[in-house]
Amino acid sequence: MHIIPVIDLKDGQVVHAVRGDRQHYKAIHLYSRLTASSNIAAVMSGFLNLYPFRTFYIADLNAITGQGEHNALIADLLTKHPNIEFWIDNGSRLAEPQPNPTKNYRAVIGTESQLAATNHADQDFILSLDFKQEQATGDPAWFNDSRYWPQQVIIMTLSRVGGKTGPDLQKLAEYTGKYPQKNIIAAGGVRDFDDLIKLKNIGVNSTLLATALHAGTLSTAEIGKL
Repeated sequence: MHIIPVIDLKDGQVVHAVRGDRQHYKAIHLYSRLTASSNIAAVMSGFLNLYPFRTFYIADLNAITGQGEHNALIADLLTKHPNIEFWIDNGSRLAEPQPNPTKNYRAVIGTESQLAATNHADQDFILSLDFKQEQATGDPAWFNDSRYWPQQVIIMTLSRVGGKTGPDLQKLAEYTGKYPQKNIIAAGGVRDFDDLIKLKNIGVNSTLLATALHAGTLSTAEIGKL
């Protein structure tokens, strides 16, 4: 199981994402056992002290919602950690050229931010199929036409992010069963080691994760077993 820690940025600090209600996200240190600060450098240190993760997912919530951006913060992070791969979700659209400032930068294309249907793209990217309140968000073609999907596809269930309801195993099993050639990545709801085993049993071998790591419900030893 490939665990990819998530860093949600809003207004210059890392925040605790809960069920996609972005207006009410609060500073992560209020909920975390890994860090006493919501500064991005402190949060990175907390994650890396827990385990030497090699991939991180960063959501620039200001950029996604059109209320600013954290380009400088993200660029500094990429420079300081050249051996870590960063998946960046900043509301980019596939129809626009994707930046690739460093070798460890990969663009995430989320369906909630797209204005057009899926099509062929020359650039490398990771696709996030976004679901809000269990409903697919974006042009239906993104969800039904896999011809132009990249190898890595995130199933982002926002209503389960930061909650205690567990991952959407039914939806994830549907996608792993229908698209076994793709690397389906879970996002939202993972609570503990048992949830990760359930994901592995349905063919999901990668997951985005934040709350369980900050809450301490997944230990270094358990991560090592995966």
